[in-house]
Amino acid sequence: MLKEFKNFIMTGNVVEFAVAVIMAGAVGAVVTGFVNDIVMPLVGQLSGGMDFADMKYVLSPEVVAADGVAATAEVAVRYGAWINTLVNLVIVGFVMFMVVKAYNKTKKPVEAAAPAGPSQEELLTQIRDLLKK
Repeated sequence: MLKEFKNFIMTGNVVEFAVAVIMAGAVGAVVTGFVNDIVMPLVGQLSGGMDFADMKYVLSPEVVAADGVAATAEVAVRYGAWINTLVNLVIVGFVMFMVVKAYNKTKKPVEAAAPAGPSQEELLTQIRDLLKK
């Protein structure tokens, strides 16, 4: 069983998949940072100086006790964070589209198979038919 497991783990597909998962996590972190720290501040500035990450609809505000400690936490719909996530998705989708497009360009086009000529029997049949005329 250990030998089978070793063979399974060491196959190319599993190793490539593991590398892809690790790279996806790293690229995801980079894209999230890019969206949150570069793109969304620019979009916020262009839309009047608002910060999308702070946009929310408060369902029930935070209740603070007399000693300054929060008695109940705020309940809010954070739609600004969701907008950031959508922008993140669009950027990741575009990057993946570009990667797949570049990969497809590197693949050699599949050559069409040469048209099959007539078989020996077909040629002999044609010769026979011509000789009958």
